[in-house]
Amino acid sequence: MKKILFTLLVVLMSLNVQARKDVEITVLQWNIWQEGTVVPGGYDAIVNELCRLKPDFVTLSEVRNYHNVNFTRRLVNDLKAKGLTYYSFRTDDSGLLSRYPILDSVYVSTLNKDHGSIYKLTAEVQGRKVSVYTGHLDYLDCAYYNVYGYDGCTWKECERPQSVAELLKLNDLSWRDNEVQTFINEARHDIKAGHCVVFGGDFNEPSHLDWTTQTKDLYDHHGMIVPWTVSTMLYKNGFRDAYREVYPSAITHPGFTYPSYNPAVKMEQLTWAPKADERERIDFIYYKGKGVTPISAQIFGPDMSAYRSTALKEDTKDSFVLPTGLWPTDHKGVLVKFKIR
Repeated sequence: MKKILFTLLVVLMSLNVQARKDVEITVLQWNIWQEGTVVPGGYDAIVNELCRLKPDFVTLSEVRNYHNVNFTRRLVNDLKAKGLTYYSFRTDDSGLLSRYPILDSVYVSTLNKDHGSIYKLTAEVQGRKVSVYTGHLDYLDCAYYNVYGYDGCTWKECERPQSVAELLKLNDLSWRDNEVQTFINEARHDIKAGHCVVFGGDFNEPSHLDWTTQTKDLYDHHGMIVPWTVSTMLYKNGFRDAYREVYPSAITHPGFTYPSYNPAVKMEQLTWAPKADERERIDFIYYKGKGVTPISAQIFGPDMSAYRSTALKEDTKDSFVLPTGLWPTDHKGVLVKFKIR
């Protein structure tokens, strides 16, 4: 009997230790539309929302260093003035914030004109190394616009491609595949070292999980089922889309992040193609690593989209974190909570 009780006690103690080792982190991907400067008061809104949400890591897109001022450093200083400590790395097209001290940082794919960027930081969270990547991928040659009848580079009306092969040929003009391959090459070292890897960014390309048989006649897809290459590459290399892992259905939970309706600016500033239904999910958080699981995922921003130059209330089951005041951008963010064993 004593032996049984002792064994039971050991098991309970082991379970308790395991529970203490579990780590939870929150990651926010947010395209801030060049520091929110397009929207009067947008920068202050960014600061206020970060103070409210307090994500552990923030991956920022459309970052600029206006007037020779380092944006993420400025943001860290203004957050600190409000009692919230962050550490930052890089600020040019993409940016990174961490509530944990940065152990290492790397330029993975540096900015080349309009062809995007990828940066990385590594931090330690309760004994577990976490490598967080931010990316704002090539935003020229966005081939999904061609399906809408707009040129993906100049945003002028064009003839729609008649086949998926033709569409992918247009998509291949971008640098996004090359950038993601560079990320995969870098991240394999993190995975080998036992790190949790998170990659957040505005990828400027939809997901193959969203252009499927079920959605081919929705959202101006014009019957196309498209194996978009960035998401396909990531999946083939074991990276998973956190939002789609929590919400597998692109019908009930489309998770559109662009273009966001924004009452603070004129509608023509929110959409490049006013005749098209542009609604897409182009802001993502991917992850890979031993014992890493997304336990919640939400869209951060207004629950309305810019649809053919009108404001459309989304009739979906997506969960939203609504802004408390002014919305500073034309994108919605993605907020994911992970559990790490």
